[in-house]
Amino acid sequence: MKKMRVIYPIIVEGKYDKIRLSSLFEAHIVTTDGFGIFNKKEKLALIRALANSSKLIVLTDSDGAGKLIRSHLSGALPKDKLIQLYIPRVEGKERRKDAPSAEGTMGVEGMENDVLYKILLPYTEEGEPVGENPLSKTDLYIDGLTGGENSKEKRDSLAISLGLPPGMTPNALLEALKLICPYEKYLELVGRTKSDSNKIAPNS
Repeated sequence: MKKMRVIYPIIVEGKYDKIRLSSLFEAHIVTTDGFGIFNKKEKLALIRALANSSKLIVLTDSDGAGKLIRSHLSGALPKDKLIQLYIPRVEGKERRKDAPSAEGTMGVEGMENDVLYKILLPYTEEGEPVGENPLSKTDLYIDGLTGGENSKEKRDSLAISLGLPPGMTPNALLEALKLICPYEKYLELVGRTKSDSNKIAPNS
């Protein structure tokens, strides 16, 4: 069955929420890493960069922790950029867990298919699935963003040009680029053409 395409990026709490939604929808999904959003500047910078070009769907759990994360995002981003969606409070626990959460309710990952479809249906459209950005660590190596004497400076320069903070690790920058920078735009920014995009990084 063809997955429905969600037209806005979705912010969820954890990786299992992301896995759950990815099984039903074609969408860009970003995790807050739970309370990690409170102290991970790179993660918040990524979400802010996404908000520069699109509205964002916030779909956190309907418990105290989810409310705190939702409140933090509301304070860090323009309210007109956020679409606040809510799952119902359902008692129980997810199958992978040995015990229920502190409040005894299930999160996004525990919701039934029809519940998630109903919540996100107004923000879907028929069309081509969201394509996977082919950007990889190999690209960063080829373009001198990793493994070189001036790699950090080059990463900082690229990050700043895209509204991201300097000092991002290669992995954090890669995650951000894959979400906010189409591959063709990345090649343009680093001065590489499409015909060069199949280069293979030399052995280190």
